[in-house]
Amino acid sequence: MLDLARLRALHAVSVHGSVAAAAAFLGYTPSAVSQQITKLERETRTVLLERRGRGVALTEEAHHLAATAEELLVIVERAETTLEERRGQPTGQLTVGAFASSARGLLPGVLAELAALHPTLDVRLREIDPHLSIDLVARGAIDLAVAHDWDIAPLPAPEGVEQAFLGDDLCDVLVPATHALAARSSISRQDLGGQRWICQPPGTVCHDWLVRTLRAAGWEPDLAHQAEENHTQLALIRAGLGIAMMPRLGRGPLPEGVRAVTLDPVPVRRLYALWRTGAARRPAVTVTVETLRRHWPTVSAAPAPS
Repeated sequence: MLDLARLRALHAVSVHGSVAAAAAFLGYTPSAVSQQITKLERETRTVLLERRGRGVALTEEAHHLAATAEELLVIVERAETTLEERRGQPTGQLTVGAFASSARGLLPGVLAELAALHPTLDVRLREIDPHLSIDLVARGAIDLAVAHDWDIAPLPAPEGVEQAFLGDDLCDVLVPATHALAARSSISRQDLGGQRWICQPPGTVCHDWLVRTLRAAGWEPDLAHQAEENHTQLALIRAGLGIAMMPRLGRGPLPEGVRAVTLDPVPVRRLYALWRTGAARRPAVTVTVETLRRHWPTVSAAPAPS
């Protein structure tokens, strides 16, 4: 009989694209994941990974086995959901994927409360880009995701994935204190032309949203500096190297020399919790979503509707 833990390791490599990424997600070392797959190769008498450049790639047989593993993991989840539902309390392990600013600004309080009130529930956080996390939920690689979309870029929810609205995160234009816009109480999108912008790298949701917003206002963006971390962007703004649009969640207090200016109308990104339909009855999912919604008003001036 095939070992479920080894199948889970193969599935993780299939989803995340490498042994190292699978290990980081599972909380193992790359060596441990490699050992699991080596044992699975012996069990199946099949080559599952083959060298390709500096990394490895799944063989055709491995892709078929990973697809079967995904089906088995869904069955296991269904069994765990039934048992947990019969017990009437959240138990077991729950993996939550969250984008960076929600992992920083929202999740710590949520995880602390869940740990205090539900000691038999083991919630584990993974910081993941929102576009990636939705697919990971759909494929059963994570149990729940906190993701976001923007007012001009809706979040796609694939079939078999449910979602709950958490709240609206408002966004400000951040400028150096010496900037011409710093003294304004509010500005319009027509004021955004001719600026040097500081933003996240291409391929991220925030980067794509900024480009769409400026082009919709008739401006071709001058993306002077690109940095993933909010703290890096704030340091660049403070140095007078450009301006940025940054949501409030997880931003923290602005450093001296940086001003927030309201953009009219205010840009909004909406936060959602997403989970598989098959896990909707699981108490661990229900209580985590409830806790997320309850904590949102404590981190934002725009609470989720009741």
